[in-house]
Amino acid sequence: MGVPALKRLTLAARPRELTPLDPARMRLSVLIPVYNERNTIETILDRVHASPVRKEIICVDDCSTDGTRERLQELQAAGFIDKLILQPMNRGKGAAIRTALAASTGDVVIVQDADLEYDPQDWPALLQPIVDGKADACFGSRFLGGPHRVLYYWHSVGNTILTTFCNMLVNLNLTDMETCYKAVRGELARSLTLTSDRFGFEPEITARLAQRDARIYEVPISYAGRTYAEGKKINWRDGVAAFWHMLRFGLTR
Repeated sequence: MGVPALKRLTLAARPRELTPLDPARMRLSVLIPVYNERNTIETILDRVHASPVRKEIICVDDCSTDGTRERLQELQAAGFIDKLILQPMNRGKGAAIRTALAASTGDVVIVQDADLEYDPQDWPALLQPIVDGKADACFGSRFLGGPHRVLYYWHSVGNTILTTFCNMLVNLNLTDMETCYKAVRGELARSLTLTSDRFGFEPEITARLAQRDARIYEVPISYAGRTYAEGKKINWRDGVAAFWHMLRFGLTR
């Protein structure tokens, strides 16, 4: 005989058990994709080192042409970088993150842009749901009330549209799918099939996490966005491409 309906419902409604991490032993892999960030790379590494979290720092230079690559080599020699990988050709942010992820060994991984828009001081809030065992991944949302620099209106509109479309495809209720700050349990992150080379990384990893039924939390973070004159690289073409990436990743498993 089959399982009675009430018993099946009880089993289905059972909450997942907590899977906490020991904060004293946990190690964070910081994945830093870098392309032409000569003016900011030292500052972001200083901020990363200022965080009291146990960590390994993995930088992937995406064939920079402004002297960043040479400075990274000097910083590694000085002990500021644990692993430095030099891409032989420019392949894009997603490819750089995949390369760093493959080299990671931490209990948790997080992407850290080198452009100073995201602050490592927000890491404790991002890591807490994972350390507590409530989450497999935690996204830092720029739209949940954290302090942020006031910039482009149409960027915020585009982000809202992209996040809503992604939510519809993968049945989530995120407020900021495009955020750089995505902390993920290391074993889970390294087991995901990721293929995107450019900014499609964000919808792809979101879709893959949803398809794996990962427990995803969101927390507010600060955001100091920069202008194009200051070196911002993402543009409207990447936004258009993101729709294709979401259809591709959200509808395939």
